[in-house]
Amino acid sequence: MCGRYANTKSGEELGQYFEADEVDEVAMPPSWNIAPTQQVPVVVDRVPKDDPDGMPSRLVTAARWSLVPRWATELASKYPTFNARSETVHEKSTFKNALVRSRAILPADGYYEWHTVGATKTPHYITDPEAGELAFAGLYSWWRAPFPEGGTPTPWVLTATMLTRPAHGPAASIHDRAPVMLPREVWDEWLDPTVEGDQDLVEMVVHESEQVLERLDLHPVAPLKGDGPQLIEPIDA
Repeated sequence: MCGRYANTKSGEELGQYFEADEVDEVAMPPSWNIAPTQQVPVVVDRVPKDDPDGMPSRLVTAARWSLVPRWATELASKYPTFNARSETVHEKSTFKNALVRSRAILPADGYYEWHTVGATKTPHYITDPEAGELAFAGLYSWWRAPFPEGGTPTPWVLTATMLTRPAHGPAASIHDRAPVMLPREVWDEWLDPTVEGDQDLVEMVVHESEQVLERLDLHPVAPLKGDGPQLIEPIDA
């Protein structure tokens, strides 16, 4: 699983890196301690509303990190939805509709995982030293609160989750799960809304993510308190 991560790049920087056509004017302050339900940057491909057969365009925008399906009656969920297991995402009612055509990338500088030994949990910061940026495979969903017939419509809220898989490579030494991290060559297929997403697509990106997992670097850090670049500084284990 992944319950904390860092992103310090601006929307413009992410737009350049992910070759986006548009960047929403949404404030994305740098954070070294992003938590579920906070606003996070996401990368999505969209088909033009006025031209369903047109070429998709790429957008960097912001979403609430915890996916809420359109049929939900409340924004808050009784169970965590900031991660979706790749093994079962195609069959879970919360996620399966989003998998079909609402796939996203959640960008990150790095993420945290905790190594548990007895009662001691030591956080580690994990990065990709080769690419310098992580592209988590994700899903998104638009949600809005129900409103009475004839009443004022409530605003839409964009929500997102990230896929996880069994850990592999260096990070497997501290935890049994890891985010699905996309190498550049599968970004387009994962994001393309004209490609119908199914479990075969999920299994493809899970397989391709192994090349990223194998080159990850990690180091122990101090307990996560507050926010700031000091959170990712290495400490002696």
